[in-house]
Amino acid sequence: MADDAQLTRAKVPGPPRPVTLADIAREAGTSPATASRALSGRGYVSDGARARLLDAADRLGYVPNASARTLKQKTSRVVGVAVSDLGNQFYARIAAGVEQTLRESDYQMVLISDNSEGAEEVEGARTFLAARAPGVILTPVGKDATKLLAGQGVAVVEVDRRLAEYECDAVVIDNERGGRAATAHLLELGHRRVGLLVVDTDWTTDAGRLSGYLQAHEEAGLPVVEHLILRVEHGALDAEQRIADLLDEHAPTALFAANNLLAEQAWHVIRRRGLRLPDDISLVGFDDVPWMGMVDPGITVVAQPSIEMGRRAARLLLRRVDDPDCEPRVECLEPLLVVRGSTGPLAR
Repeated sequence: MADDAQLTRAKVPGPPRPVTLADIAREAGTSPATASRALSGRGYVSDGARARLLDAADRLGYVPNASARTLKQKTSRVVGVAVSDLGNQFYARIAAGVEQTLRESDYQMVLISDNSEGAEEVEGARTFLAARAPGVILTPVGKDATKLLAGQGVAVVEVDRRLAEYECDAVVIDNERGGRAATAHLLELGHRRVGLLVVDTDWTTDAGRLSGYLQAHEEAGLPVVEHLILRVEHGALDAEQRIADLLDEHAPTALFAANNLLAEQAWHVIRRRGLRLPDDISLVGFDDVPWMGMVDPGITVVAQPSIEMGRRAARLLLRRVDDPDCEPRVECLEPLLVVRGSTGPLAR
């Protein structure tokens, strides 16, 4: 019985062995060095030998050993990308723009969501360092991840907001201009009780949109009613209830929601209350995500060129990887007010 058991164990196949350069060379009738030059694209190989080697690699299912290449070259062709919330279409579109540009330059993207948590962002930074990523693009939650990466000589590009203590490359939107345009649009329609829904952070996005709201009132010569500004904690579970309380207690005739999630929450509250857009209340959002143009009436919104932001961030990163000593560059893109049916003149 023992012999039978040993025989049975001997017949169990082990995991398949990875195909190596030596296997490719043997199949194509060349040396391993020639195979290496052909598959890496570096060094001279005759056209005939290259064709045989590439055909052999395809037939055998050869996959390059990225780990070995990374150890040899001290870096990799993988770029880390950390965004705040992959469930938010704004960040997903930034990531799409990053990926498109990196792919064109033969880089790959490793994408993580840090859920707007500083500790998770730092843990992601450590993962990128372990992978020897030459650069990282992030929507910073705090300063620690950027500091850790920069301290290890990794190129960093901040996108959407800037929080670093030192100068680094960044791609941002003119948040003050966007906030001012949204608020001015409502004031020009005759609204004097414009509620602002904004996340309660010190991030440049939220601070800029709040500043724009205040500037629009100042430019119109109108006082700001402080209790119409609703500051909501990031990820607050009671956000919709607090928006409902704002409507009940302070009766704004219009709302400016300073991000797309707050706009969606405000829209749900307005619907549940049986209020009509724009007859009973006007609504402006920030970030033009697809649902805003699909509902009836469509939502007036401050649109951000999110895919272009991702592309610009990737180009800045590739520039810094090629030239680590180049001067830091901050690119500030302009938002666009898209007027739809959710805003209208104040009912007299």
